[in-house]
Amino acid sequence: MKPKKIPYRSCVVTKEKFPKQELIRIVRTPEGNIIVDTTGKANGRGAYLKKDLVVFEKAKKSKILNRILEVEINDEIFDELKNTL
Repeated sequence: MKPKKIPYRSCVVTKEKFPKQELIRIVRTPEGNIIVDTTGKANGRGAYLKKDLVVFEKAKKSKILNRILEVEINDEIFDELKNTL
């Protein structure tokens, strides 16, 4: 029997590849809302971040999530990310 394939995703800040469970997904829903997707299955455009406080700060400073998700990200989302750690 073949072993199950582990899905890998890239962190948008560090460009490193990790198993999907080691990353946090931020999603722009079809309605335009921004949510932190803990299940990894929410509908919409997603971006992955490494579970690291330094990476969250870099993402906030460089506004990379704004470019990737094509909406303005407010500070509440970054506060929610910090609380998930």
